[in-house]
This record gives sequence, structure tokens and C-alpha cells, in this order.
Amino acid sequence: MLDFIAGHYDYWFIILLLIIGLYGMIMKKNLVKKLIGMTIFQAAIILFYISGAIKADATVPILTDAITNTDTSNYINPLPHALMLTAIVVGVATVGVAFAILVMIYNKYKTLNEQELIERMK
Repeated sequence: MLDFIAGHYDYWFIILLLIIGLYGMIMKKNLVKKLIGMTIFQAAIILFYISGAIKADATVPILTDAITNTDTSNYINPLPHALMLTAIVVGVATVGVAFAILVMIYNKYKTLNEQELIERMK
């Protein structure tokens, strides 16, 4: 049992990040803190996909004279890494737009507290 826990330490760290991000999105009342929680949650999901795509003692899928490995099971799949790079770019753009919207909300309502914002919007 201890070997299982120690052998999957990256997944335990990802679960911890997921919990922290979910807590920030649900429990915090400040919209900036909710956005930070969403960013932490997103980073945990990206780490999950990247850690799932790792193979021990595998090589890159490039044919050269230096790499003579013909067994295709020893190649790393580059697709999850490429997709997560795209997810990072989309996430940065989303966070940038969300911060711009938060600035506009603050300029109009002078608060970022969720409860106060709901009251002022009525």
C-alpha cells in the first residue's frame, strides 16, 4: 500500500491542486480569488494529462540514424503534450479576458465581492 502511494506521488499532488482550486472557486467570495482558484484547477488538469502521457525509458518519435529503436511501443506520444500547450494558450487568453471583465466590473460597481455585487446589480 505504501508503495502504491509513493509510486503515484504526482497524482496525489494533482488531487491536492484540484481540491485547492475547487475550494477557491466555490468558497471564496472575491471574484479575483475565484479566478485564481479556476487557474489552479486548470493547471492541475493540465498536469494530469501531462503526467499521464509520460513513459519511462521511452524516446521521441523521430526517425534518425542515431535512434535505432524500431519498437513503436517505446515511443512517447506527442499528442497530449501538443494539446496541453494549446490548453495553456487558451487558458492564458481566458484569464486575461476574465481579468479585463473584472476591472470593468470594479470600475462600475466599486466592488469585487460576490454578495455586494449581486445587491448593487438589483
